[in-house]
Amino acid sequence: MTSPSSSPTTSPIPPVVPAGRLRDSEQPTLTLSTDAELRPWRPADAQVLVAACQDPDIVHWNRPARVSPNGARDKIAHWHRRWHDEQAAIWAVAGAGGGAAVGLAGIGDMDLRGGSAEFLYWLLPAGRGRGLAVSATVRISRWAVHELGLHRLRLSHSVANPASCRVAERAGFRLEGTMRSALLHADGWHDEHLHARIAGDDWPDPA
Repeated sequence: MTSPSSSPTTSPIPPVVPAGRLRDSEQPTLTLSTDAELRPWRPADAQVLVAACQDPDIVHWNRPARVSPNGARDKIAHWHRRWHDEQAAIWAVAGAGGGAAVGLAGIGDMDLRGGSAEFLYWLLPAGRGRGLAVSATVRISRWAVHELGLHRLRLSHSVANPASCRVAERAGFRLEGTMRSALLHADGWHDEHLHARIAGDDWPDPA
């Protein structure tokens, strides 16, 4: 509802994050550990995306469409455009110093005006069992809250995927509830857990 003295096209609430903060900057590389980092995707990573779209666990929980090497390069170019369009920030989880990519982590469905975004991540077998999903989620969360200025980050996963639930909890994302029949997988509709963290929440113990 607008007051008689206010314009219906002008919100009295300023944007949480001013437009242009991503558009006018280059996507940074973020350190995870002495042997791992988050870096922008490169055209040379195309085969990693091809492999991810054939991995049974990634296909089941993330539902990626199969891509050819050329299609993968197009997808990587699309992610770079989405950064500059301020719609998403997607990183490759990779070895330190520009090493090979073993996974993906980032935020999409970005709403700078409203101050929110949604997490996404997956790891190939070479990246699993090392805590990379948790450390990537925490590192991107810190960047999103402290450097970009977002207020709320959400993370959802099928209730049949306890591994993702552990990642969310260890990364400090509180469970807020269950969304019934929220996402269609190959084996039918799945209920989804909704986790979130907001600016001001405690950060998990690095240990």
